[in-house]
Amino acid sequence: MQPVSIANLCLFATAFLASLATTPLAKRFAIRVGSIDHPDARRINTKPIPRMGGIAIFLGIVAAFITQYLGTTFLNWPIVLVPSPRLVVDYWMLVAAFCIIFAVGAIDDIRGLKPMHKFLGQAIGASVAVAGGLVIGVIVNPFDPRAALELGWIAYPATVLYLVAYINIINLIDGLDGLAAGIALISSLTMFLLSSISGRLDAAALAIAVAGASAGFLPYNFHPASIFMGDCGSHVLGFALGAISLLSVTRVAGLTTVILPLVIAGIPIIDTFSAIVRRRRAHVSVGQADKGHIHHRLLAEGFNQRQTVIAIYLWTALLCGGALLMNQLELVPRIVTFFVLLVGSALLSFKLRLFEPVLLHHYHPNTGQDELVVPADDGFEDEIEAFERDRSSHHRSE
Repeated sequence: MQPVSIANLCLFATAFLASLATTPLAKRFAIRVGSIDHPDARRINTKPIPRMGGIAIFLGIVAAFITQYLGTTFLNWPIVLVPSPRLVVDYWMLVAAFCIIFAVGAIDDIRGLKPMHKFLGQAIGASVAVAGGLVIGVIVNPFDPRAALELGWIAYPATVLYLVAYINIINLIDGLDGLAAGIALISSLTMFLLSSISGRLDAAALAIAVAGASAGFLPYNFHPASIFMGDCGSHVLGFALGAISLLSVTRVAGLTTVILPLVIAGIPIIDTFSAIVRRRRAHVSVGQADKGHIHHRLLAEGFNQRQTVIAIYLWTALLCGGALLMNQLELVPRIVTFFVLLVGSALLSFKLRLFEPVLLHHYHPNTGQDELVVPADDGFEDEIEAFERDRSSHHRSE
């Protein structure tokens, strides 16, 4: 394991201070361009809040890598941009991908993008990174190291989808003050430790920079937030975490090694997966926003914003601790640990009713119009039955 060096501490401090110092500037810029989140039925905030705090997060990461360059050039810091024998990455392509992803998020914050246009921009950015070599081509069977799955050309679109998915799971979890930034902080610190253990200095440097930038943004973003990160922030953090997870493994990766980043990102993944199931069960588009996310359910249980965010932090920390433990165990205990975390998270998800529909798709009995209805949190089953009766009586009248 590589020790936590002075260089790592300098990267964290630089990213932290740069993000902390530039967040007020990002707030002023957001107000000037009209990038404001106004309260509505779906949002938690009760007053207009500027977004685009992601500018500060992006600048924090940029500042960290300028520091890394200066330290390597003038202070004899270890060279971090040294590809592993099996993963050759063009880091300038990775930088270009970061810039594209940030730009897509910023444009969406300022002008608003249609979902397909945003997805296309995300895919272009991810494709640039993949074209630069950020891809896993072989997955090894943990039960038989001689048996390996050669992904071939499928590895390229699969990796693009993986990176785009990482971007969007962080974007979807960004629903409460400090939630996405805190999850990114905990996850990136965990990835830093895993990358250091595996000797992947490039992944470790990026991870500690992301941790510092997230920590510098949190004082402004924790409840009560004075600024939101916006899509430019969630896009950068999601893409960075996805990139770190790929950089921290070699081009040939064991299946259980590939699973570790998924455990670390367990909360956003659970939230996204349950949203898809919930909306399909309600017969609405999976892109239709609702108030059934983890933080909504915890708020409905009586938690306030701070308590909800801290509870999700603790859940994230538990999964990250499990990922660190899995990394140190032999195969069978590693698999057992994974299933314990999986079952525990599944039970908690069902306890919070994450898979129960929130939006109801039905025909209004009086107007005959096809509508979406949001039932009350209490008496949920009664609301369902009432709407089903309305729909049945409408069909009978026809």
